[in-house]
Amino acid sequence: MPIYEYQCTSCSNEFELKSSFNGKSDVSCPVCQAQVRRIFSPASIIFKGPGFYTTDNRKNGSHSEETSVETKVHAS
Repeated sequence: MPIYEYQCTSCSNEFELKSSFNGKSDVSCPVCQAQVRRIFSPASIIFKGPGFYTTDNRKNGSHSEETSVETKVHAS
């Protein structure tokens, strides 16, 4: 069941409420019983596994070593 966040329009109290997708839509503030509005937050993104960066799929000993050698030569 998803957890929804609400904020009271009267006292600005913020609270969370766990309800089903088909749950009731008439929610009131638990502190002052006034109307509330639902707060929408961006969904969190979790990347799992390799392949999300260009360095993840490179083979050992390829371009990355050449770049580090050139950088050292130019820096000295």
